[in-house]
Amino acid sequence: MSVESTSVAALIVRRLIQLPFIVLAVYTLTFVLAWSIPGNPLENPEGRRPSAEIVEAMKRQYKLDDPVAFYFDYLGKASGVSYVIGLHDRPFDLGPSLKQPDWSVNEILWTGLPVSITLGMSAMLIALTIGVCAGTIGGLRPGSSADYATQLLAILGISLPSFVIGSALLMFFAVKLGVFPVGGWGGISYIVLPAVTLSLPFAAYISRLVRFGMIEEMGADHIRTARAKGLPRWKVAFKHALKNAFLPVLSYLGPATAVALTGSFVVEKVFAVPGIGQHFVDGVLGKDITLVMGVVLVYSTLMVVFNLAVDVLYRFVDPRLG
Repeated sequence: MSVESTSVAALIVRRLIQLPFIVLAVYTLTFVLAWSIPGNPLENPEGRRPSAEIVEAMKRQYKLDDPVAFYFDYLGKASGVSYVIGLHDRPFDLGPSLKQPDWSVNEILWTGLPVSITLGMSAMLIALTIGVCAGTIGGLRPGSSADYATQLLAILGISLPSFVIGSALLMFFAVKLGVFPVGGWGGISYIVLPAVTLSLPFAAYISRLVRFGMIEEMGADHIRTARAKGLPRWKVAFKHALKNAFLPVLSYLGPATAVALTGSFVVEKVFAVPGIGQHFVDGVLGKDITLVMGVVLVYSTLMVVFNLAVDVLYRFVDPRLG
């Protein structure tokens, strides 16, 4: 086995060992915050209300009257430990939704996660396309009108909240022009506006990273040597400079992809996209603690896994990191 392969294998093993501790820390912090939210998920301000006896029975059933018991019981079922030691009949059970009694958290995530993944992947593809193109243009001609234009767009993309961008796109393209549907989920036409809205902050940050990287690379010795040999500027930029300028973007793609794939809570709410982000917002508002905990566990696990994938890919792109 080569030194590079050994280094990558050691990295994967080390991160996999760290994964349960990171997720446990996130789980604990989320539990403390979720339990502190005022209100009772078993109370229904609209429609029929269960009697006090039924509420108390449900609290005992779901251990909502004992935070310590709930913490360890839910952790055991969600992690699969309870299944392994024979205390539960299903592995990785995230429990029932307390506000949607006909659904379990696993079922909600199973239906919402593919939607969020589709939206997130579309957004990241758009962000990479816009960000790399804009950053390359600005980096090759710093101080030009094209550079100032791309920087202005990047500042707007980072500064404007998603609900402002989404609402503006919705009003113009869906309401006024009628080119895209107002909301919901279906074919490609339903993906465009929320994907563009979700992509713009990522595209803006990628654009700035590529721009700074291209400016630095175009002034490097090996680039000047390549130019002195008579290679065209565009060939030097795309064959030599862009590869090294893209390395900071690669580091950023780990957490950015995890955020995009799990869906933007605001974007999904604005465009009525039935992803896990919207379910999370509904869970917080209704103090559906099992749903909140389930979404956070999935999100934190994806975050660690994507960071690991990017670190591994980084070492293949730049073997000097070993």
